[in-house]
Amino acid sequence: MKVLIVEDEILAAEKLSNMLKKYDSSIQILDNLTAVEETVKWLQQHPAPDLIMMDIQIDDGVCFEIFQQVEVSSPVIFTTAYDQYAIKAFQVHSIDYLLKPFSFEKLEKSLEKLKKITSPTAPPSSSIINVDELLQALQQKDLSYKSRFLVKAGTKIRSIKTEDIAYIYTDRKLNLLVTNEGDRYPLDQSLDELTQVLDPETFFRANRQLILQIDSVSAIHPYFKGRVKLDLTPPLDAEIIISSEKTPDFKAWLDR
Repeated sequence: MKVLIVEDEILAAEKLSNMLKKYDSSIQILDNLTAVEETVKWLQQHPAPDLIMMDIQIDDGVCFEIFQQVEVSSPVIFTTAYDQYAIKAFQVHSIDYLLKPFSFEKLEKSLEKLKKITSPTAPPSSSIINVDELLQALQQKDLSYKSRFLVKAGTKIRSIKTEDIAYIYTDRKLNLLVTNEGDRYPLDQSLDELTQVLDPETFFRANRQLILQIDSVSAIHPYFKGRVKLDLTPPLDAEIIISSEKTPDFKAWLDR
C-alpha cells in the first residue's frame, strides 16, 4: 500500500510513519507534505496514492482548501484535534478520523476499516470528498443538545442547567443527576438516552453507570492494566474506573 502523509508537525509525521510500518512493513510512504500548496501540486503531478493520512491544520491553512483546488479520489483518514461535535462530519465524509493524540490500536482499526471498504468483494462506493458538505457539517454544531433538565424535588419541580450538573450515575437501577453543589435528583431517562442529548464537548460516558461533566474530574490516578481511577467533585461513594479501551479517548477529551 502506498500512503501519502499530510502533516506539518515533523515528530507527529515520524510517529505516524512508524505506526504505519508497524501495521504493515510493506507500506510505502510516498511523501510527507506540510502545506496546502505543495499538496495540491503533488496530487496534480503524481498518481493517486492508496491512502492519504491528512491533518486538518497544516502550515498554510486547513486541508479543506486542497479539496477545493484538486479532485482527491484516494481514501482519506483525517487526523484531527477538532471538538467532538464536529467529528460526526468526518465519519460521514471520509474513510475514518483519528482524534489526536491517538494510539496504534486506533490507527489499526482505521486501517482495517479501509481494508474492508477497498476489498474486491466490497460494494462500490465513491471516496471523493465533497468539501462543501464537509465544511457545512463542521460549521453546524448540533443544536439538539439539552441546556436544562426538569427534575423532581419533593413536591416541586426544578430546572437544572446542564452547566450545573457534575455527573449522572446509576445506583440500584435509579438514575441520579448530581449537581455541582452535591444535590441529587432522579431522572427518568436511561444513560444511553442521556448520552445522545448531552454535548460531548462537556460530557463523557465513563462507563455503563456514569456520565461525567468535564469540570467534575478533580484528579486522575494510574490504575492496573492501562486503566485510570478518578476523583470527582463532589465525591462519589464508589470507585470510578475508566477502562483501558476508553482511557485514550478520555484523556483526549480532557486535554483540549
